[in-house]
Amino acid sequence: MSVAKVTEIISSSNKSFDHAVTEGVKRANKTLKNIKSVWIKDQKAMVDGGKITEYRVTMKVSFVLKD
Repeated sequence: MSVAKVTEIISSSNKSFDHAVTEGVKRANKTLKNIKSVWIKDQKAMVDGGKITEYRVTMKVSFVLKD
C-alpha cells in the first residue's frame, strides 16, 4: 500500500501557461520526490498596456511518500 500527499504551488512564466507548468514541476521536483501527477487548478494572465506580461498557474502536485 502506498500513501500520497498533495501540495499546492503557484508557478509563473513570461512565455506561456505550458511553460509555467513545466517550470513549476521542474522546481517542485527538486524538493518533492516521487511526483506522480499535477492538476491545474487555475490559470491567470497578468496584463500591462493591453499585452500579456506573465502567465500564472496554480496546481496541485501529488507525490508518493516513501516508507
